[in-house]
Amino acid sequence: MRPAIVDEFDPPFTVTEPSAQTIPFVFNVPHAGAVYPASFLAASRLDAIALRRSEDAFVDELFGSMADLGAPLMTARFPRAYLDLNREPYELDSRMFDGRLPPFTNTRSMRVAGGLGTIPRIVADGQEIYRSRLHVEEALHRIEWLYKPYHRTLRHLVRRTAQHFGHTILIDCHSMPSSSVSREDGAKADIVLGDRYGTSCATLLIDLVEAALRGRGYTVVRNKPYAGGFITEHYGEPALGRHALQIEINRALYMDERSMHKKSGFAVLAGDLTQAFAQVISDIEGELTIRSVAAE
Repeated sequence: MRPAIVDEFDPPFTVTEPSAQTIPFVFNVPHAGAVYPASFLAASRLDAIALRRSEDAFVDELFGSMADLGAPLMTARFPRAYLDLNREPYELDSRMFDGRLPPFTNTRSMRVAGGLGTIPRIVADGQEIYRSRLHVEEALHRIEWLYKPYHRTLRHLVRRTAQHFGHTILIDCHSMPSSSVSREDGAKADIVLGDRYGTSCATLLIDLVEAALRGRGYTVVRNKPYAGGFITEHYGEPALGRHALQIEINRALYMDERSMHKKSGFAVLAGDLTQAFAQVISDIEGELTIRSVAAE
């Protein structure tokens, strides 16, 4: 499946709002973007299909019914290979660029060393993206043009929700290659929930999400190999009533990972996710006061 190709993003991201926000949840999909700038494709040594290996393909559609449950859903339209929103704003590899990076740039993070900084050097399977170095101004432009407006909007949604409900629950939605999710017993995990090892959200939240998914027959593990990235860490402040939970879904459940086409089980999975979060919402509302959720 080939991506959409554009000269400019219009818009670069979307927020699907419910008719009225009735629950303290915000859903975020930062890596499902499949709209590729023509200039990016021209600068890449890879074809469009290879670039798409980094996408969390179709995750925005898997969670597309969350607005019907009463929560906003935010989705990036630009691809992760172009700019990764689940990083610090300036995690940049100096070897990728002509020109001097700003002095505050983080050039030594593990993610930069692995080629997966804010402007990635490689796609998910390790192939180099670019034919030649980029000018540093190109990196700074992408950060100003895409990264900062996205996070300003996400922060607005989180703060607005917290102001209205007294707390907020951010669900950061991703997918993972089937090759990366073997359990210790050798079986494949269907879903990995990440709470930064208990630091980004109330234990109650991850307990309820895990129970709802297991109740629908899914194999669920916590934090291994994905504990949560920048978004979960940065937006998760349980002591302030701001909870963030990352969810990673095994791509083999819903798509052919080579052709990047949906499987017949896609609709079933999407329905199960909607039902699971409807159950979580009901359990939270039924068992806890707003104050007890925020204080845990």
